[in-house]
Amino acid sequence: MKNIFIYSLIFLSFTISAQIKPTLYLIGDSTMSDKKDPDRNPEHGWGQMLPELMTSKINIENHAVNGRSTRSFISEGRWEKVKNKLQPGDFVFIQFGHNDQKIQDPERYTNPFTQYRANLEKFVKETREKGANPILLSSIVRRNFNESGVLVNTHGEYPLVTRMVAEHMDVPFIDMQLLTEQLETAYGPEDSKKLHLHLEPGEDNYEPEGMQDDTHLSEKGATLVASLVLQEIYRKDLKLKKYIKTGVLKEDLLQKD
Repeated sequence: MKNIFIYSLIFLSFTISAQIKPTLYLIGDSTMSDKKDPDRNPEHGWGQMLPELMTSKINIENHAVNGRSTRSFISEGRWEKVKNKLQPGDFVFIQFGHNDQKIQDPERYTNPFTQYRANLEKFVKETREKGANPILLSSIVRRNFNESGVLVNTHGEYPLVTRMVAEHMDVPFIDMQLLTEQLETAYGPEDSKKLHLHLEPGEDNYEPEGMQDDTHLSEKGATLVASLVLQEIYRKDLKLKKYIKTGVLKEDLLQKD
């Protein structure tokens, strides 16, 4: 009888462990964040598309927030909130840079080679201390074609520093600057507007006055960017790959539809 009781406890323990799902946490800015009124709002962050592209065997918590840099994400206590929730086996996507370059804003600006780098190292170090898995991503590009049709970089040294931290600390790195540059270039100066928010007045009830936004993403753009992230996760053979839905890996995302 005693042995049956012990075996039952062991079985129950294994069952409970099997039911605990890892969580993928996202920290970053508006290009990644969830947007309100997703059924009506033409703007989407690429992070909010992940639940449609990944299996139900992983939880996804998107803590990315509009307008945040590494500095403000830490100073507002947002990183502390995520860090306190981390469990062994969890994952953290880390993508900043768009707002760290706001040199007129002392609440957000970071020097890429000093404070920005130190903040990324802090995220990585503290994620690992909790037994979780950090993944660094460079910023997605802006749609910034010059008069000759060449896509021009707007992020300065921030993507380079992200790569440097990844190499120095041996962290998986997803080069979203490269991948989204290839995506924008494949679509070209005109068709790439579909990836962003180019709306004429009266075209969309949510933005009745229209808008011309080359930084943030449309639903189409966000879905493609999220898919690029996951394809790179699979290509690099990272632990997260087993949570990707099969269909995501079969698409040629650089082919315009």
